Amino acid sequence: MALFQSFDIAASGMTAQRFRMDVIAENIANVNTTRDEHGETYRRKVVTFEEKNLRPMSFKDTLDYIKSYKGNGVKATKVTRDYETDLIMEYDPSHPDADENGYVSYPNVNTVTEMTNLIDATRGYQANVTAFGALKEVVTQGISIGSS
Repeated sequence: MALFQSFDIAASGMTAQRFRMDVIAENIANVNTTRDEHGETYRRKVVTFEEKNLRPMSFKDTLDYIKSYKGNGVKATKVTRDYETDLIMEYDPSHPDADENGYVSYPNVNTVTEMTNLIDATRGYQANVTAFGALKEVVTQGISIGSS
């Protein structure tokens, strides 16, 4: 594995986790949003990660690839809306977005879940920062050994 490829891997992890934190922050910010710009109730967003430069391969090629694996880093491939979790229904007939029965649909955002995911993303980001720092230290030590 090339030296600078290691930096790219750690940096891609930091970028991906930062994007995930941004999406989580958007979810938390919209916890009480009853309508988006299209008039629909806001739905929680989820980020999906994937290895960078992953290409479809045959089974044999995959086994050969695993034997000579070189890391490529990670990327956020898609942001999807969570349609599996039900919206939160609250009875408030005076609310302008209440339905004919007096219920208001609130987003399916659970603040506790989002904060847990935020801690997880923060820890992932910190792990990549630590790896980047360790790589930097190895390079610095290598340069100092090479120059003496």
